[in-house]
Amino acid sequence: MTTEITEQELADARQIWGDALIAISEAFDKEGIDAARLAANGVLDSAYGYELGPVLFKPTLASGTQTFRTTRDGALAYFVGHSDRYPGDGGFGIRGWRSVVSETAASFIQGDVAMWMGWVTCTDKNGNVTKVDKSWGYKKDEAGMLRIVLHHSSLPYQPA
Repeated sequence: MTTEITEQELADARQIWGDALIAISEAFDKEGIDAARLAANGVLDSAYGYELGPVLFKPTLASGTQTFRTTRDGALAYFVGHSDRYPGDGGFGIRGWRSVVSETAASFIQGDVAMWMGWVTCTDKNGNVTKVDKSWGYKKDEAGMLRIVLHHSSLPYQPA
């Protein structure tokens, strides 16, 4: 097994993440919060590296003492909301997403670790678009799968 991460693996990982975000939204729209939570748990288990240590997660729409999420529970709350421990979370993953497209600004690969940054554009079922500045850090696990170990997302700066 090769441990060197490739640009294609980075592209595939972004596509998998985007498809998963859409799956969470569709599960919520069709079957409600329990189905969305089940889908989000699957994403956290398959795409993120919680088994490798803390995941450095800064969600797009988080603030105050809950800006940074280093636990799986914090990430789940961000994606689906409905959490007493994270009352400010409305559920980014249940906002009706139907399209997710990434645009690369740059990437860095060194062995089994890679970083990516660029824009991610999410379009909901009504055609509303949210474009975010995004950075992901990946580590290849023992099974050869890329795992997200850093996820930073923010709204683009709007000059006054």
